[in-house]
Amino acid sequence: MQDGFFRVAALAPDLRLADCRHNATAIVSAAEKMAKLGAVLTVFPELSLTGYTCGDLFLQETLLTAAEDALLTVKKASRDIASVLVFGLPFRRGSALFNLAAVVHRGHILGLVPKLSPPNYTEFYEARHFTPGPEREKLTLDGETVTLGWRQLFHGILPGQDNFVLGVEICEDLWTPQSPSILLAQAGATLIANLSASNEIVGKAAYRRQLVSLASGKLIAAYVYADAGRGESSTDLVFAGHQLIAENGVVLAEAPPFASASVLADVDLERLAAERRRVLTFKNACLARVNPDDWQINSFPLEAASYPRLERPLSPLPFVPADQGNREERCDEVFAIQVAGLSQRLRHTQAKTLVIGLSGGLDSTLALLASVRAVEALGWDKSRILGVTMPGPGTTPRTLANASQLAASFGATLRTIPITPAVELHFQDIGQNPENRDVTYENSQARERTQILMYIANQTGGIVVGTGDLSELALGWATYNGDHMSMYGVNCSIPKTLVRHLIATQAARLPGESGRLLLEDILATPVSPELLPPSGGEISQKTEELVGPYELHDFFLYYAVRFGFRPRKIRRLAELAFAGQRSPKEILTWLRVFYQRFFSQQFKRSCLPDGPKVGSISLSPRGDWRCPSDVEGKLWLADLEEKTD
Repeated sequence: MQDGFFRVAALAPDLRLADCRHNATAIVSAAEKMAKLGAVLTVFPELSLTGYTCGDLFLQETLLTAAEDALLTVKKASRDIASVLVFGLPFRRGSALFNLAAVVHRGHILGLVPKLSPPNYTEFYEARHFTPGPEREKLTLDGETVTLGWRQLFHGILPGQDNFVLGVEICEDLWTPQSPSILLAQAGATLIANLSASNEIVGKAAYRRQLVSLASGKLIAAYVYADAGRGESSTDLVFAGHQLIAENGVVLAEAPPFASASVLADVDLERLAAERRRVLTFKNACLARVNPDDWQINSFPLEAASYPRLERPLSPLPFVPADQGNREERCDEVFAIQVAGLSQRLRHTQAKTLVIGLSGGLDSTLALLASVRAVEALGWDKSRILGVTMPGPGTTPRTLANASQLAASFGATLRTIPITPAVELHFQDIGQNPENRDVTYENSQARERTQILMYIANQTGGIVVGTGDLSELALGWATYNGDHMSMYGVNCSIPKTLVRHLIATQAARLPGESGRLLLEDILATPVSPELLPPSGGEISQKTEELVGPYELHDFFLYYAVRFGFRPRKIRRLAELAFAGQRSPKEILTWLRVFYQRFFSQQFKRSCLPDGPKVGSISLSPRGDWRCPSDVEGKLWLADLEEKTD
């Protein structure tokens, strides 16, 4: 289970009603197949040893005896299967009959988990046969002591991994107001298995999918849902084998109804454990409502497995939805948050103008677009937006022209203030040789531009709208007290990879072709601070050649900050996500740069201006990211050098 990933499976075997011997063989065969594919957990449907729709046959001694014999058959066969098996059967105990799940591993019955809420409405009449199960009681079965009850968890022990904790509920239990899975998760289960026999009717699949997804999100857990398949279809009911695997609100794998397929996915239990530590309300609810003494923990040795590829969605652009419709919706939400935050700041400060340094690049373009929408929302004239271009030694004709056209296209007031004379005067004051193109040469331009913007804001009773984005803040790619500073950083929690799509979405909606073509040219312009002289009139200083590709850095940022993953895990994920696009050597090189810059540049993030949080990651020192400015990054860099295999 490398890096906290555990492969799990759900399927409906080739079932025959009331043919327990055949069903046991089918379960063993399917389990062997899933184990060869690397599954450490394989979940089968409710009452899968007999079939769910046996009706009054559940009161027949013949069927019940055959089911118990089949349980022992699967138990014996499981000795040679490197997977935890969870399957269903009817089980009698004295005068009671339970609909339960057997949890079996390597020749042992780890526990028997009964259904708590047998339904008795419409097409369901389980209360005719089954009794809700007990909390916990002991029994002897095939020479070993086994617990029957729902207050038990199954803990897979593996060196270096402590997060495989399995809880089990059965079908209707999930649909009830107080699902057992709630208490199971509060007691420590990171993984919930649901054995189900949910017949198919119109609209039910969508509701079932939503229910499983929401359960996994609410519980911050992985949820494996195994639904009965076509072998159950009899008399008035049709079963479609709708298999689902979800993790923290996201469906990782799905076999849609009538596909007769198994599903396999790698759930990240390490990620779930980290998320639970972060979300204190989850931990507090567990402490308040769960008494550990009420629960039995069944521990067993789990066997390690390594997966050369992951069976789960892994996007190289985690901030950008792959689906165009979802992407446009995301961009609209982000833009709306930007506009709302900026509008409120303008109202509160009673600002008369918005002052923006226009460079002709991506970030200042997005800041202008948000500002235009904000003044529209306030009913102001767009001329109150002051777009200031400040050409200097590194400015190219292309970006200068785009900046000027941008202001004109959106009705902003344009001011052009060349900064070269002022910068040269600064050089004289401090004794800087203009031919020395060092950091002083570059930063003097950035600080001069910020100084001009602040003065204009003072002159006009306005505020300076900052343009820097989340990716730049993560890398510290900003001049301290230069472009690092503003009175409201409207882009501060938007990563560079998403900035592009925000602009592209707005470009596609412009009524005129000229505005769209202008934004498209800005999107095609290389990212650059333009602080060094051009080469042949073209941009000579390209940011991504200096600090690395933003698509890589945004990927690193997402997993490092949002989930706190170890560097070597991020390295492995990046190698998988960018396979065929970026070499492992390139990924390692830029990941080193990411960590070196991320830690060394924290002091810039410790004094950021206000700005709207738009997503799950923010580096604001007042909110999501509180970190000492002088922290050491040696541990992370050392971890990065460890092998990932």
